[in-house]
Amino acid sequence: MKIGLLALQGNVEKHSQILLQLNFEPILVRYREQLEQVSGLVIPGGESTTMSKLLDTTGLRQPIQTFAQQYPILGICAGLILLGNALHSDADINTFGLIDVNVTRNAYGRQLDSFVNDVVVNLKDKQETIPATFIRAPRISDIGPDVELLASYNHEAVAVRQGRHIGLTFHPELDDVTLFHQLAFGT
Repeated sequence: MKIGLLALQGNVEKHSQILLQLNFEPILVRYREQLEQVSGLVIPGGESTTMSKLLDTTGLRQPIQTFAQQYPILGICAGLILLGNALHSDADINTFGLIDVNVTRNAYGRQLDSFVNDVVVNLKDKQETIPATFIRAPRISDIGPDVELLASYNHEAVAVRQGRHIGLTFHPELDDVTLFHQLAFGT
């Protein structure tokens, strides 16, 4: 199966390695036609304002919105910000509103405040402790009633799922954690 990696800005190489490890074929998505080749999409971490602007200048925003009606999207850090609800505090970011969460950008601090800590992932059939790397991480402040909590850190949501879409505040690709790519796209 081919899985797209939004390759406008942000870290795609580590996600590509995870997808290859899971026997998926990664496709770097820079143009709308490339969405027709894939059965899922990773929106990686990066700078959310820049990513939002690039979605508009490349004409990818509406095709991704349409794609999301049929296929899963895994949003990491900035990807989660884009998947969540509109940010009232930042008019420069247009979000997709695919996961009913409110997110605060860079809520865990600056680059120097980045850290790695264990988080517990709760799935229906198992519980798993994984390392989680937080880099200028967003904070999920509100969760809608149809959003499933997958993991928390210090009693705050850090991984959520709504329907086929998953959003994370941390970077599993930096710790070679494949769990969320598996959850999003199957194995």
